Amino acid sequence: MSTKLTTLNNLDIAVLEPRGSLIGGEETDELKAKAKDLIEQGNKKLVLDLGGISYINSSGLGALVGIHSLYQKVNGQIKLCNVAKGVQNVFVITKLTSVFDVEEDRNKAINSLKK
Repeated sequence: MSTKLTTLNNLDIAVLEPRGSLIGGEETDELKAKAKDLIEQGNKKLVLDLGGISYINSSGLGALVGIHSLYQKVNGQIKLCNVAKGVQNVFVITKLTSVFDVEEDRNKAINSLKK
């Protein structure tokens, strides 16, 4: 798996697009490392486009919560978008819908961060 990174307006808004499954292996480590690098570069607005994620387990959820915490510490914002139904169900069951802001698609997520 590889996580695609896109930045807008000179790192003002970053988009991370993981692919495959988030189950605590290399892919999860890569996602966390890229998010940490973005924060170190001064990014405070992140969109996690989960459209390419087919499966997520507790390790993957832990990684997302960890990234959320990193952004909270720097007064940053995270938006999730394109969350597949199966993955969305996991967020509902674990009550993480109260932690994460979820937008329907990437454009809505980006526009909500521009405000």
